[in-house]
Amino acid sequence: MTISYAARLREELSLRALSWARSNSLPHECTIGNLPAVLFRETEDGTHGNFHPASYKCIRRRPEWSRRLAKSHTSARRRLVSHDSERRELDTAASSDALLMNVFCHPQSFATGSFLRTLLGTEPPERLQFGCKPRIPLLANHVERTEIDLRIGDLLIEAKLTEAEFQRAPRVRVEGYRDFESVFDASMLPQTAELYLHYQLIRGVLSAFAEQGIRYCVICDARRPDLIDAWFTVVRAVKLASLRSRLQLVTWQEMADTLPKPMRAWLADKYGIASQGRLSGECISQID
Repeated sequence: MTISYAARLREELSLRALSWARSNSLPHECTIGNLPAVLFRETEDGTHGNFHPASYKCIRRRPEWSRRLAKSHTSARRRLVSHDSERRELDTAASSDALLMNVFCHPQSFATGSFLRTLLGTEPPERLQFGCKPRIPLLANHVERTEIDLRIGDLLIEAKLTEAEFQRAPRVRVEGYRDFESVFDASMLPQTAELYLHYQLIRGVLSAFAEQGIRYCVICDARRPDLIDAWFTVVRAVKLASLRSRLQLVTWQEMADTLPKPMRAWLADKYGIASQGRLSGECISQID
């Protein structure tokens, strides 16, 4: 049986996390199962094994960021030997939310004039809003408030890592969005008799369309060609050229090129996210 890209990446990240925890003597535990997930804890010195020290310090200083750490781990009680219901989703080594905060909350990564800002086309003083809820119009003058991982000014960001897919939703739910027919050629979207595939992408594109000038970006791993293919499948179904120009896909590896050298090394060590070396030598020397 062919192993999925998601399963391969989860396995790699689990092995890396175990090695990371043991080599750095970090408190951690694993879930029960053939492919255990690794969960870290905050240490006595106020650091956390799942976060870069500089990023974690900044997160703890900002209450609006620190609240994100409280997202509950829905399966901890049944999947951990400790049955610890106090464990959090962002404790998990494969958490895309934790990776997102590690990158964007680092004091240098997203500073004024950083190359990450250039890559994403954002400018200060735009603030980072994790877990924001844009309004998506529904039929009959209702709206849906769905969570987007990060908003920076006019940019909505969806972060992915080991998630199996972009979810599926019943046709009646997707077709209940007011702008669905205006935005998409439905015949080009992957679907079954009952469901639309890649629901999160459809919803994200509709979020961008609902508000004038809003852009939508998906961040995923270059080791996930299945998610990349899903992205381009959905983008091809967008009928409006002006909207397609506001849609962006960026890989974690491309982002790594823009980051300070210590963060690049940390990402390569813990996640296997290696810089692709696409920036010029001049740029690399500047961010080192």
